[in-house]
Amino acid sequence: MMEYDEKRNYIRMEVDCDITYKLADSNEHYHGRCTSISGAGVSFIADRPFDPGKAMEINVVPQNTVTPPMTAFIEVVRSTKRDNERYEIAATIKSIKGD
Repeated sequence: MMEYDEKRNYIRMEVDCDITYKLADSNEHYHGRCTSISGAGVSFIADRPFDPGKAMEINVVPQNTVTPPMTAFIEVVRSTKRDNERYEIAATIKSIKGD
């Protein structure tokens, strides 16, 4: 059996829930699908790419009432085009917004 040494500081959880996002300097909100989240990062599906370094605010809306919604400030690391004209956005979580 092969051994695997986890290099991440936080475990990544695969999720499938709604997300709203906006650029830090805008009031225009967009909707997407959150695909994974960890203590340090997030990835989601968007209708357009965003340049690395872009600052954004996201709101992750879980599908159950056990997990509360989360609002965070992120920095885009990469945008990867998918087959269906959508983009996977990977970002670092810079801070989590409190109530």
